[in-house]
Amino acid sequence: MSKEKLAVLRAKGYDFDIQNLFERAWGMYRIQPLLNASFTMLIISANLLAALYLKDYAFLYSLFLAPHLFSGFYFVANKFSQGQQVVYPDFFKGLSFYIPIFSVWLIGQMITALGFVALVIPGVYFLVAYNFAVLMVIFGGFDFWTALEESRKLITVRWGKFAVLVIILIVINILGALLFLFGLIVTLPISYYVTYILFEDLTEDVFAEEGSGQSSYSSGS
Repeated sequence: MSKEKLAVLRAKGYDFDIQNLFERAWGMYRIQPLLNASFTMLIISANLLAALYLKDYAFLYSLFLAPHLFSGFYFVANKFSQGQQVVYPDFFKGLSFYIPIFSVWLIGQMITALGFVALVIPGVYFLVAYNFAVLMVIFGGFDFWTALEESRKLITVRWGKFAVLVIILIVINILGALLFLFGLIVTLPISYYVTYILFEDLTEDVFAEEGSGQSSYSSGS
């Protein structure tokens, strides 16, 4: 049923305000700034440790753990959106969706990489189009391939504007990294909150009556 509603949404079309997304994401960050900062520092530290001391195996961290840690921001954003109290363990809830998140991340990265190797342009297309894939798995309840496809088809409706948003997110995180990595403490969570807020804005009605998605996850957390 959700797939049919997503098809209706695509046919109807949609738009979004990038400035408004960032304002609301900043508002989310300010609800629990210490928790946001401490979890982000944990992720940065884990990345640095893997790069410095596990050079030959750093890719294993990037593949088997990093996606689930980053996904924690989506679970926290969901609770912020529902007005629920956030505690530090909420950031680790990506681990409870281990196989689905691992699958969608791995296959999505492989397809994107193949796109870059082939003609570059397909890689850029998939890089943008798969931005909702993990969210489709977590809150849409889809398997990894359906999540990738539904993300791709939904974002393709406004791919150009999504590309602008992705570029902005990349730039602010580069700037954050240039500030001795400390800027990432703010820019990294905000990037994930921006993506979540946009996803929720577009799909809230689609998943509201499905027994899955944002509403069901929130009630069970």
